[in-house]
Amino acid sequence: MASRADVAVLYEHPEWQKPLFAALERRGVRYAAVDLKHGAFAADDRPLAPLYFNQASPSAYVRGNTRAVPYALAYLRALEIRGVRVLNGAAAFALELSKTAQAALLRTLDIPAPRTWTFNDVGALRERAHEIPFPVLLKPEQGGSGARIVLVERFAQLEELLATQPDYWQPDNLLLLQEYIASDPARGIVRMEFLGGELLYAMRVISHGRFNLCPSPVCNPGEGAEGVCEVPSEAPPVEFYAYREVPAQAVAWGKRILAAGKLDVGGIEYLEAPDGQLYFYDVNANSNLRPSIAAEYGFDAFERVVDFLVRERKRTQAAEDERAFA
Repeated sequence: MASRADVAVLYEHPEWQKPLFAALERRGVRYAAVDLKHGAFAADDRPLAPLYFNQASPSAYVRGNTRAVPYALAYLRALEIRGVRVLNGAAAFALELSKTAQAALLRTLDIPAPRTWTFNDVGALRERAHEIPFPVLLKPEQGGSGARIVLVERFAQLEELLATQPDYWQPDNLLLLQEYIASDPARGIVRMEFLGGELLYAMRVISHGRFNLCPSPVCNPGEGAEGVCEVPSEAPPVEFYAYREVPAQAVAWGKRILAAGKLDVGGIEYLEAPDGQLYFYDVNANSNLRPSIAAEYGFDAFERVVDFLVRERKRTQAAEDERAFA
């Protein structure tokens, strides 16, 4: 019996998915949209498609969808154990969920990155305070959309913040401090988007002090327009610019991160210190592509994603046919 769909797309944020779903429909690709906010599955369910594409986001909890994340991880693991092919599967998603794991991966790959200290108790962290070069960034272990990131100037400030605002421990009661690397705010950070292991495009992102650098026009529309975002800020809007001069070394490091992290699609972010040293600090498995940037490069980003999904669907089918006749 034929599968009901060519690809099943797992998602939590409906607005982020609209461009991909529209591109799939234009191309006549049959897809099953799997809303992770409201789900139930059995371990012996027939797969919805031979190929799954995971678009779950760690930031689901800031939208009140905390349960979507553990559900997604359980679903991905169950599928993969049964031999179903998943793009950006359980290993990739688990990496995105843990900034500590990302820091460890960067260190293992010998890629320059800020130092981090992970903690679940302020008292235990106090014993290592002499190691921490304040100011530092306080971040949740399960990041996403810049939620709950704050610059901490001294240890006493951290103690006061966590004593008066215990919600900072959400969603998993694990936090980290990340070394603050000074950079030119006028140059911002660089985000490289990869598809199928190759660089799709790169862009410079000028934050103006915001931490939510989500490229989706829904979150950061630009040109003074009001975005629909659960992480508000009074700072000026984030600016995005195509960056064609991305260093070859940065691209090479990005490819190594994706390969080691088992990411099929992803956004890798880095900043440049005053001495020219690049520091990588964020790995995003759920890439919200920015249509205006791709247009500057002369293509539709979501059409490229569909091209990739169609190719991977054919590869998956060919592998299944080969096993069937083996």
